[in-house]
Amino acid sequence: MNNSDSAVRTPGADYDAIVIGAGFGGLYAVHKLRDELGLKVQAYDSASDVGGTWYWNRYPGALSDTESYIYRYSFDRELLQQGTWKNQYLTQPEILGYLGDVADRFDLRRSYQFNTSMESASYNEETNLWHVTTDKGETVTAKNLVTGLGLLSAINKPDFKGIDDFQGQVIHTGQWPEGTDLSGKRIGVIGTGSTGQQVIVATAPIAGHLTVFQRSAQYNVPIGNHPQSAEEIAEIKKNYDAIWEQVRNSAVAFGFDESTVPAMSVSEEERERVFQEAWDIGGGFRYMFATFSDITTDLDANNAACEFVRKKIREIVEDPVTAEKLCPTDLYAKRPLCAHKYFEVYNRDNVSLVDVRANPIETITPKGLRTEDGVEHELDVLILATGFEAVDGSYTKRHFSGRGGVTLREKWKDGPTGYLGMMETDFPNFFMILGPNGPFTSLPPSIETQVEWISDIIKRNYENDVVAFDVKPEVQEAWQEKCREISDATLFPKAQSWIFGANIPGKPNAVMFYMAGLAKYREELAEAISADYARFNSLGCSTMDNRENTSKSASR
Repeated sequence: MNNSDSAVRTPGADYDAIVIGAGFGGLYAVHKLRDELGLKVQAYDSASDVGGTWYWNRYPGALSDTESYIYRYSFDRELLQQGTWKNQYLTQPEILGYLGDVADRFDLRRSYQFNTSMESASYNEETNLWHVTTDKGETVTAKNLVTGLGLLSAINKPDFKGIDDFQGQVIHTGQWPEGTDLSGKRIGVIGTGSTGQQVIVATAPIAGHLTVFQRSAQYNVPIGNHPQSAEEIAEIKKNYDAIWEQVRNSAVAFGFDESTVPAMSVSEEERERVFQEAWDIGGGFRYMFATFSDITTDLDANNAACEFVRKKIREIVEDPVTAEKLCPTDLYAKRPLCAHKYFEVYNRDNVSLVDVRANPIETITPKGLRTEDGVEHELDVLILATGFEAVDGSYTKRHFSGRGGVTLREKWKDGPTGYLGMMETDFPNFFMILGPNGPFTSLPPSIETQVEWISDIIKRNYENDVVAFDVKPEVQEAWQEKCREISDATLFPKAQSWIFGANIPGKPNAVMFYMAGLAKYREELAEAISADYARFNSLGCSTMDNRENTSKSASR
């Protein structure tokens, strides 16, 4: 087994920390804990190499919608200056290559055991250690458990009637087989979210015929991807200090200035001009947050943004019947989408659109897919772009148990909870990266923020001889309520969206994000630290005596 050469600092444990995941979060956690704190760290990932979500999502057209210059780590200045990219947005192979380079730079693979999944993690109250069991039958112990399981990694694979009878190939976009050749094939795509749109745009030119099965029409703006010159990149690198300062003090952390102008405070002509400018520049988050300040909070502003997109759809799509099928009628209050000439795809002779809300899928047949109108769509390949059980799915599909044997699955049966998106009461020394109720932002800046906070907490706990550390129930409940209040002040809860779990049949609707932005979130983290251990149960603390509180919590 490969691990750090550090001596263990936790008596009776195999390791000081176990890290699960080799994406942005897991890699940075290993670096912080092993290289900066000097802890003995063991990390696991089910893949054969680093990459996390980007290791598995190899579908055609896979692309980040955060701009290349900030879809990376900021903690290492030299790494930033050495960074290379060609276009405004990074493709999946480029992101995978970047994370591989980071792993090489810091020798991170040395601490990983790949091709190994964590099956269960149980907290032992007698030893104050986590017992982690892998699919290899191995059980190891550590004081701290840090999980970078990924916000979008637990795939959602609907159990369509007859799917096992299909004689063609069924592929979920989150489990894309290498070497898949779609040229000339009759392809069906179920799902038109971000992944679905990227797949549709990429496969339409090579398919014999592409049939899109659309449940929900989506608001989409162009991504505006284009090559970036050496001069542009040099200017970005010169200004990185200011760029990252802006990102950390912004709301959505996408590297642009968010608007402070209400939509209805300007004339209709000015609104059109602003929307058109954003459409021409491209980017979903830019269209939602850089145009006007209240698109996500004011109904009139939202309707104006919606109508502009619908107008564009009707202008682009030549067939008026298809255009109307593609026009959303709900609020523009989901995660904003962008793709390269998505609506133009439907002008191709080899592309057809089926509205499965009006004409539901009846069954998958040996030859393809039959809708309720009796039409059988013959297919060679069926692509499921059906997304993920976001945020909590990666946890509830595994066994996690804390004090008294309580499991995360039990605690989260009515929806996931969590403090700051990183902690859960009754789960001592357990830290989630991108867990429930963390910030709704571009992910790398949030990941860095969280990993740095986790590292600081772990460091303080060793310095103060804290052996068991978790959040007080009343503090977590207050955080949940704050997240709910912030969410309710927006239009997001009024739309059926995966960010509230609506894409999973039977799943309770739940607030899963802190929607006040990264800058406010960082203030919340600083406040939690400044309160010292007042918000936490801390057993064995040499500077604070919270043993009585901890004892009460443990005896519940």
